[in-house]
Amino acid sequence: MHVRTEWRGKRQFEALTPSGHRVPMDASPSAGGDGAAPTPLELVLVGLTGCMGIDVVMILEKMRHQVDAVALEADARRQEEPPKAITHVQLTVSIDGDVPPHHAWRAVNLSLSKYCSVAHSLHATIRPKLVLNGTEVPEKE
Repeated sequence: MHVRTEWRGKRQFEALTPSGHRVPMDASPSAGGDGAAPTPLELVLVGLTGCMGIDVVMILEKMRHQVDAVALEADARRQEEPPKAITHVQLTVSIDGDVPPHHAWRAVNLSLSKYCSVAHSLHATIRPKLVLNGTEVPEKE
């Protein structure tokens, strides 16, 4: 996989992905940017939620479940000192549809433990939480 990223002035960069998409990035105003685009670290979390969302939908579809909606939220904690890496992610996966809780948890855990390359690329602890049809569902041990 190859990505090319070019400086566009000040703290702005634009990446060209292997699939031909252009992705703008900017630093936050506190880091000298204009905040005109997502920061690179924001895009890491976007990648995590997108990767896991795709996996969860694919797994539940293979299980032949009716999935009406899926939304993911990632709340990250970072180190205080540079490099200010992400150390912990609370990941909430909300699923609406005709899906048994144990199958929803299986899809989330398979994505996290086996399929999501973004999750495997992070050195952070990722703790999933499942909300099924509007109700938080604890994982059965």
